[in-house]
Amino acid sequence: MSTFRLAPAASAVALLCTMVWPLAAAAQALKAAPAVAAASAAAAAFEAVVEAVRQTVVAAQVSGAVLQLDAKVGDRVKAGQVLLRIDARAADQNAAASDAQVQAARAMLDVARKDFERQKQLFQKNYISQAALERAESDFKSTQAQANAQLAQAGAARTQSGFYVVRAPFAGVVADVPVSLGDMAMPGRPLVTLYDPSVLRVTAAVPQSLAAQTLPVAAVRIELPGLVGAAAWLTPTHVQLLPLVDAATHTVQIRADLPASATGLAPGMFARLWLPQTQAVAGAAAAQPRLTVPLTAIVRRAEMTGLYVLDPQGKPMLRQVRLGRTEGDRVQILSGLMAGEQVAADPQTAARAR
Repeated sequence: MSTFRLAPAASAVALLCTMVWPLAAAAQALKAAPAVAAASAAAAAFEAVVEAVRQTVVAAQVSGAVLQLDAKVGDRVKAGQVLLRIDARAADQNAAASDAQVQAARAMLDVARKDFERQKQLFQKNYISQAALERAESDFKSTQAQANAQLAQAGAARTQSGFYVVRAPFAGVVADVPVSLGDMAMPGRPLVTLYDPSVLRVTAAVPQSLAAQTLPVAAVRIELPGLVGAAAWLTPTHVQLLPLVDAATHTVQIRADLPASATGLAPGMFARLWLPQTQAVAGAAAAQPRLTVPLTAIVRRAEMTGLYVLDPQGKPMLRQVRLGRTEGDRVQILSGLMAGEQVAADPQTAARAR
């Protein structure tokens, strides 16, 4: 009877040992690698962002309902291409009325011109006085001025009616269309955001000690972590330091123009600007220690990039980090890790040991 009761207990102990042993073995096999400060490199990195040199927000100049919408986000458009149309029936009627007034003014001007010619002929034959000729000339000039005013008003009406057709000011890519069919356009309301993908640049904030530095263009490198392969590294065509220091951060902006051959870029993308190690750059980089870990310790899950960091008891905890430059078999950690912390060199083993 006692043997029958001990059998389930022995089975439970055996099962528990079977479950615990792999975890213990995984914990013993877990290898730790410290986050160490990297040696000074030939270049220092500064966070940057991709910007469009030519970007505009096309806004409405008149009010009316949006009747036609030909622009969609992501479309490539040509200069002068129709993006949308606003209800212009009232404006068209005003333009037609102005054209009719111009025709009437021209007819009156023609009559006044002929009358003035007759008056001149009569004056030459001494049939009318000088005063009568001057009155005829004054009437002709007055009619001519009225005709010119009507012609100008008609031109303004035609120009006004042209505001109801919104066209692309230059060739580019549609970035945003904040209106829909039937929406009411008002003067100043944004309709379409457009940028030129062939003229892009990278802008970064650097210490003000660089304001007096002359940076060789060939030594400046642009890193685009969102791209892969050779496309992730570019050499700018022009580098400019703006002559203005931010009073809050004591930094200056540096702009590096991207080559027109660069593809796969869009405004707002994250980038890094690598500057050669001049004395000023070296001083700025020294203020921010560069930590590196083995490249094999990086964990990538969907859009998350992280590391298994070991706590004082040796238990691995997944932590999100931001990566920097890869140098050989090690990668720089920009944020999320402190110097001296231990990370798991084998993420798969660390995941089983949690």
